[in-house]
Parts: sequence; C-alpha cells; structure tokens
Amino acid sequence: MAVRAAPSRKLSPQAPLTGAAAWVVIPCYRVTSHIREVLAGVPAWIEGVVCVDDACPDGSGDLIEATTADPRVRVLRLPANQGVGGATLAGYALALELGARIIVKLDGDGQMDPDYLPHLVAPILLGEADYAKGNRFTTAQHLHAMPGVRTFGNAALSMIAKVSSGYWGVFDPTNGFTAIEGSVARLVMERNVDRRYFFETDLLYHLGTVRAVVRDVPIPARYADERSNMKIGRIILPFAAKHLRNAVRRLVGQYFVRDLNIASVETILGFPLLLFGVFYGLSWLHRPHIGPAPAGVVMLAALPVIIGVQFLLQAVNYDVQSAPSEPIHPRLRAVERLKSGTA
Repeated sequence: MAVRAAPSRKLSPQAPLTGAAAWVVIPCYRVTSHIREVLAGVPAWIEGVVCVDDACPDGSGDLIEATTADPRVRVLRLPANQGVGGATLAGYALALELGARIIVKLDGDGQMDPDYLPHLVAPILLGEADYAKGNRFTTAQHLHAMPGVRTFGNAALSMIAKVSSGYWGVFDPTNGFTAIEGSVARLVMERNVDRRYFFETDLLYHLGTVRAVVRDVPIPARYADERSNMKIGRIILPFAAKHLRNAVRRLVGQYFVRDLNIASVETILGFPLLLFGVFYGLSWLHRPHIGPAPAGVVMLAALPVIIGVQFLLQAVNYDVQSAPSEPIHPRLRAVERLKSGTA
C-alpha cells in the first residue's frame, strides 16, 4: 500500500465527518495552475475532499491550504512521490478512515468536469455497479477536444485492455475519472495494483479477479492548456508488457486454476490445432517439390487451422459472456457489518 502521512488539519479543525457518502480524491502533482478551479467546482453534495500532495515540487499542498477555505478539504502529504496510483490509493485510505462509502477520483489538472460527478456516483448508489468510469468514446462529439494521437492510442489500448482485464464491454481504460464503492476499494487496496501510469488499467484487471461489476459512463473529453507528465514514447513498451502479463495471468487463473469449463477445453484444443496447421503448411512450402500440393496435404494443413480458429472463437465468446454482472459490494458490506457486530 502507498505510503501515507498524517492529513493536514489547517483547513478543517472540526472532527472528521463520519458516515459520509461520497468523497473526492485528487492526486496533486504539478497542478498548481488548475487546482483552485477544480476545488471550486466540487459540488455541495460531496461530503469531503482529499487532496494528495504527491511530493509535488510546486507545493500543491501549500497552495491549497493557503487559498482554500472549504471545510470539506483535507490535504494529505506524501513524503516521497508515489505516482498517480500510489497517491490515489493513499487518498482512498484516508477517505475510508473518515467514513466515505463512495470515492471519486478527480484529477487536479482540470481535464475532468465536476458536473459529471453525479453520473459516476449514480450506478454505485443504485446498486448497479461496484466501479464506474468515464468513457470518452461513446460519441464523436465527445472526442472533439481530444488530440488525434491520444484518440488513436486510447482506442488501441482499449482493445488490448479487453483481453487483459476481461471487461469486454468497457472502453477507454486509461480514463482516470472514476468512482468506486468503499468496500470494493478496501478489497483492491490489498492487492499489488500498479502505482504509476498503468494504475487505471491495472485496477481493471484486479477488479476482474474479484468479479466486481464495472460500468462505463459517457463523459466528453476536456483538454485545455494543462501539461501532461506522461510521455507516450516511454510507456508503449512497458504498457504492452504489462497487458501481456495480465492477460496470461487472467486467462490461466480464470480458466485453469479457479475453474475448468468449456472455454478451457476449447483453448486446450484450439491452440495446438491452429499451430499444427500453420507450421505444417509452412513446412510443406519449403520442401522441394514439383507442381501443386496434393489435396490431402492441403486438407491436413487447412482443416486443423479452421477447427482451431473455431474453437478459439468459441472460447472468446464464452469469455465475453462471462463478464461480471452481479455487484459484489452488498455482500462485502454485509461481511463488514457482521465483523463489526452491527448487522
């Protein structure tokens, strides 16, 4: 778990708000030019705000304390930079300590419109989801403000993330505008979630392992003069490697460790048949011979490929249909009440 420091009480001398419903966590790193506007836009129904100063060299925490009088705001200072994931998890922990039941992650660079906070919280509040996230790809109009390079990159990552996370109905995995139910947040905080820029995507993988229900919420892209700390060229290969790792871990765990089902059988049969057909066909092409290949050779190469592809397509279809559909947080809440003796 991320390193946590004691929260600053300068802005809120009263006792912590207990029994709060929705809180906002804002990782703060080089966001001094936008953070005041972001805080001003937090609606009144949000019961608390945790601003995580992630060892910001620009002094985000100092600026917030000096310019914000909102009693809902707490400043949490981390002694060393943890990355966006580490800062968010540290903010989760403090919000939960203060009684949060739903936690929204809101970036401090102004890219996320606070007017859409109700849209993120509603699926969890209604018991329809454990985790809700923004999706900027629902309409072309929502993508109007997104740079072309980011649009292409996010679309490509979305397709890869479907395989690595198992959430085939979810798009825009790098979108950091998210909401999570408190008991689910406690559960994923116990896991080794990536602390850096892979955080949102890796969180989807870990949510999938506990069978949490994830819902996409249509939210338009919002860009202005903010500065991104993420360098695309530096993350492509690491992201690809982490996606591959998660995909292998998920498929092995879901279909060969925790369960054995028809998709397991189809995968076991599909890959060998496909590989045999491909390599046999290629080996024949390299043999010295005159004239076309005999019909038997063609069938011996083509038939395993056809059958193998069909098996694998059926396995993928099974995987798509097996995405989580029943929220887990009611059960987790019941367990918490039983453990505390308040059931």
